[in-house]
Amino acid sequence: MSVTEEIYQHLQKLPQRHQVEVLDFVEYLESKAKREIIIQDDLTWSDISLSLAMRGMEDEDAPNYTTVDLKEVFS
Repeated sequence: MSVTEEIYQHLQKLPQRHQVEVLDFVEYLESKAKREIIIQDDLTWSDISLSLAMRGMEDEDAPNYTTVDLKEVFS
């Protein structure tokens, strides 16, 4: 028996007011899953964007800054 079938069997035994609560919880879980997908998609696009922005920089020499390059000195 699948999980869906088991849930359905249990759900049929509940009074309607509890079935409404189950429905509310299922809708909450759906919305939570959608948010997680959106967040993961945003992170993926952010990683892609950063890697494209940094493309080619690995071949550049790192700048050698000294204290002379500082505009303000804090002591």
